Amino acid sequence: MLGLNKKDSTLLLIVAVLALLAPFILNPFPEGSSLAQFNAGYPDLMQRFVIFGIFAIGFNILFGLTGYLSFGHAAFLGVGSYAAIWMMKLLTLNVIPAIVMSIIVAGLFALVVGFVSLRRSGIYFSILTLAFAQMSYALAYSVLTPITGGETGLQLKATDRPLLSNLAEGEIGRASLFGVDMRTSFELAVGDWLWTFNMGYYIAAVVMLIAFYVSMRIFRSPFGMMLRAVKSNQQRMNYTGLNSKPYTLAAFVISGMYAGLAGGLMVAMDTQVGPERMFWTASGEVVLMTILGGAGTLIGPVLGAGLIKYMENIISKINSGILHEWFAFLPDGLEDALVFMVYPFIGKGWHLTLGIVFMLVVIFLPGGLVEGGQRIARLFRKKKADTPSDKDPEHHPKPTPHVAE
Repeated sequence: MLGLNKKDSTLLLIVAVLALLAPFILNPFPEGSSLAQFNAGYPDLMQRFVIFGIFAIGFNILFGLTGYLSFGHAAFLGVGSYAAIWMMKLLTLNVIPAIVMSIIVAGLFALVVGFVSLRRSGIYFSILTLAFAQMSYALAYSVLTPITGGETGLQLKATDRPLLSNLAEGEIGRASLFGVDMRTSFELAVGDWLWTFNMGYYIAAVVMLIAFYVSMRIFRSPFGMMLRAVKSNQQRMNYTGLNSKPYTLAAFVISGMYAGLAGGLMVAMDTQVGPERMFWTASGEVVLMTILGGAGTLIGPVLGAGLIKYMENIISKINSGILHEWFAFLPDGLEDALVFMVYPFIGKGWHLTLGIVFMLVVIFLPGGLVEGGQRIARLFRKKKADTPSDKDPEHHPKPTPHVAE
């Protein structure tokens, strides 16, 4: 199917079904219940899941295949975001031209950064990319204020008059897809359950599926094999007469275009852009996503992005009041003790929990969450193989023939 083998086709189908049913899967608990705190099926968070999934997929093409660790990928995310918002301000509120422009501009910027940074490898390459990202952040924050809006950033205003959009005087434009507002939502209530289906989320999910499919084709292509050869032993590859630089530069540019696509989608969902998207912490975040999920795997970066964004938006909102509600059935002294022990790991301390999870994954699951899933699958297959079958002749001995005395 679509040029993929059976295994990859099945994986793509599973991802598509999960994306389609995300509002149900991420809202398993009824509204008003004590566990509703863990529901993540609201539009803003679902959009973040798929957008940062795209960001991590692109980063994995560079890091997972070539082994080149970039600490500056947030620069392409920010550049793509600025390109998208200016397209909306000047030309049209339709998100498609904005997303296309974000990919193009981020790709061109990645070409320049990659051409310089890839002259070095290892830690020197990583430091060069970090330097480019921090310079980009500094330019966006102060030097290029007329273009970037400085500290306050950019957003659509009542004074903006896009060339191809008909807005009334004083009206603030909204991102749309051929006239359909990206914030359009439909709610389905069944009993105490409430599910929200958002236009913006499904557009982002379709783009994510396309991006995921493209990454699968790259992984399985001869180009992907060359990138793996670079990661395995670049020096030996050079000895064979093959020049690895064009391949690594191509991987860097493609990865930057993925980041630009994610930046454009962020603007399409929320028409605000600030320089904080280019800060070094944003670059570090995508590194964590990829390693947590499983660098070099297809689905791993998406899982890592989902885990981090879930913790950032759900675990961080749990406070001491919610903990007291959960442990209210316990005696007062024990309730206070449990709240005292748990509280440092939630709310503002969610980074501590993330750090512990990251340490555990790196130590016990070097292949990330994907390796954990593979181990569980192997365990179940082993148990199934060890279970006696009714049709197994070894467990049904033949009857002893009767011997006449």
